[in-house]
Amino acid sequence: MPIIYLTLDQALEVHRKTVAISGGGSMGHLNTGTLDSVLHHIQNDDYYPSFTDKLTHLFFCACKFHCFADGNKRIAISLCAQMLLLNGYLRSVGGFIRESENVSYHVAAGNISKELLGEWMQAVLHGDEDDEILKLKIFNAISKGAP
Repeated sequence: MPIIYLTLDQALEVHRKTVAISGGGSMGHLNTGTLDSVLHHIQNDDYYPSFTDKLTHLFFCACKFHCFADGNKRIAISLCAQMLLLNGYLRSVGGFIRESENVSYHVAAGNISKELLGEWMQAVLHGDEDDEILKLKIFNAISKGAP
């Protein structure tokens, strides 16, 4: 089954709705060209061969690249949730949303690497987000970043 990707216009609309529904903030765009590049780049199967790889890159970049004046962590969650829904991962969306707020904070802070994010994303897609070894890896990563 071919993967359904988000367009830049759809991503901007997701941002607008996310900021409005989640308590507000600035609607300003800082660098939509970067977001557009990420949205196109994840379509390259040579770099991102699996759906998990694509979601991981999108989430990581949305958290780290500050394409928007406000809501970058929220937009990472919303964009990936939208991709999950568009591609039939209905069972995974609840677990993803439930766990992703803490993960997004630590990705943005630099405590969770892209590699560890990918492991977490894989676990969420397979319903294994409660895996004890993965939880320990995340705990250790977060602990190293704590003051």
